[in-house]
Amino acid sequence: MWEHYAQPTRLQEALALLARNPARTRLLAGGTDLVLELARGLVGAPHTVIDLSRIPELGRIRLEDGILHLGPLVTHNRVAASRLLVARAFPLAQACWEVGAPQIRNRGTVGGNLVTASPANDTITPLWALDASVTLRSLRGERVLPLCAFYRGVRRTALAPDELLVDIAFPALTQGQRGTFLKLGLRRSQAISLINVAVVLGLDGDTVRTARITFGSVAPTIVRALEAERFLVGKPLCEPTIQAAAQLATGAARPIDDLRAPASYRSEMLATLAARALRQLAAHGERSDWPADPVLLVGAPGRPRPARSGPGSRHTRDGDEPIETTLNGQPLSIRGANGQTLLQMVREAAGLTGSKEGCGEGECGACTVYLDGMAVMGCLVPAARAHGAVIGTIEGLEREGRLHPVQQAFIDADAIQCGYCSPGFIMAGAKLLEEHPHPTRPQIEQSISGNLCRCTGYVNIVRAIEQAALAQPEVRP
Repeated sequence: MWEHYAQPTRLQEALALLARNPARTRLLAGGTDLVLELARGLVGAPHTVIDLSRIPELGRIRLEDGILHLGPLVTHNRVAASRLLVARAFPLAQACWEVGAPQIRNRGTVGGNLVTASPANDTITPLWALDASVTLRSLRGERVLPLCAFYRGVRRTALAPDELLVDIAFPALTQGQRGTFLKLGLRRSQAISLINVAVVLGLDGDTVRTARITFGSVAPTIVRALEAERFLVGKPLCEPTIQAAAQLATGAARPIDDLRAPASYRSEMLATLAARALRQLAAHGERSDWPADPVLLVGAPGRPRPARSGPGSRHTRDGDEPIETTLNGQPLSIRGANGQTLLQMVREAAGLTGSKEGCGEGECGACTVYLDGMAVMGCLVPAARAHGAVIGTIEGLEREGRLHPVQQAFIDADAIQCGYCSPGFIMAGAKLLEEHPHPTRPQIEQSISGNLCRCTGYVNIVRAIEQAALAQPEVRP
C-alpha cells in the first residue's frame, strides 16, 4: 500500500518529511478513510505515508479567550466524551457521536473528516455553523482560512501539497447561544448522511438575535440557508416562524440524485430537518437524547494507558525493520508486516486467527481488536502503527485457562451460530463491561453498533452480554 511508513513524534519533523516529496506523500491521522482507499486501489499508492498519531500537540483540546481549539488528531469519541465540548460546542459533539460506530470513532479524527472533504462528512456541517476556521502550516509558514474558503468542491480543499492542518478554531457557545445537529441516514449507525443540518442560534429569551443554519450532503460543499437565517433574526422562535423559516431553507441548495436518495426527497427533507432542529431549540430539547455516560469502548475510566507520543519509527514495505509490539501481554518482534494492516499482521504474522476479516471496510466489526486499550477495526489500522503499542485480540481474553465472562455467556446463551462474527462481538462486549460493569440495554446496543451478524438476529447476543454483566460484580479488563 506504501513504500515507506513514518511515525514522527514532533510536528516540525512531520513537516520536514512532507516537504521532501509532497506529491507522493499522504498524511494519516486515524486512517479510517486512507487505509481503505489504498487497500481498494481507489488512490495511487504513495511513496510515503506519514502517521501523525504520535505527535501529542496535534491531539489537544483547549479553550482560550472564548475560542475553542481542536488539534486535528482529536477523535470523534474524544469530542463526544469531552465535557467542555458538550457544554460549549454541542452540535459538534452530536455530529461526532453520529459518526460510524465506537471502533471507528476511536480512530477517526475531526481533522481527517475535514480534510477528506466529502460534503456528507458529519463534522463539517456543525463546524461551519459554529463559524470555524482552520490553520494550515508548512515549512513555508502558516495561514488561517475560514471553512468557506477552505473548501473548493467535492473532496477538494485549499490545502497545498506541503501543508498540514494543525488547528481547528471556533467561538465557544455563550450563555445566550444554543445549537443542535440532526442527521438523516438509512440506518441508525454506520450510516452516511443522506442529509444533515446544524443550527446555531443566539437567543434573547424567545427572540432570535443571530442565526446560522448549515446543510450537508445536499451540494458539493456545505451550504448556509442565508435567507432563512435573515428571516429568523428579530422574531420569536414560535411555530409560525419555524414553519416559514423551514420553507425558506429549501432554497439553500439544489440536491442531486444519487444511489442513496433522489433529489426530490432531499429537497423535502431540507425543510423537515430544519423545522425539527428549530423546534428542538424552541423546546430546549436538543439534549434530551444525549447519553449521560456514552459508550466509547476505551476501557475503565482512569485506567493508565500508553502515552500518545510513543516511539517514533520508520518502516519500509520490503524492509527488514521489525514491528516491536506487545501482543496479548507478550513482547513480540514481527518482521515482514510493514505493508499490511493490523488485522493481517495479527492473523498472518502472529498466527492468531480469532480476529476475522468480513467486509475489509470497517463495516462489520469482525476484525475488532484492542489498540492501546481501545476497541478498533483491525482492517483499517496500518500494522506499523502497532510499533510501540499494546495490542489485544480475542485470544488474550482467556486468563489462566478460564474463558472471559462474555465468552462463557455466548456459549451459555446460544449467542453463536456460524461463529464468524462472534470474536468481534465478544471483544466489543468485553470492552463494554470493562468500561460499564453494569450496562443498560441501550449501552449494550450501542457497544455492538459496529458489529454485524447475519445469523442470530442479535437477541441472544444482547442477552449474553447481559448475563456476563450479572455473572460477577466486577468484570476483568
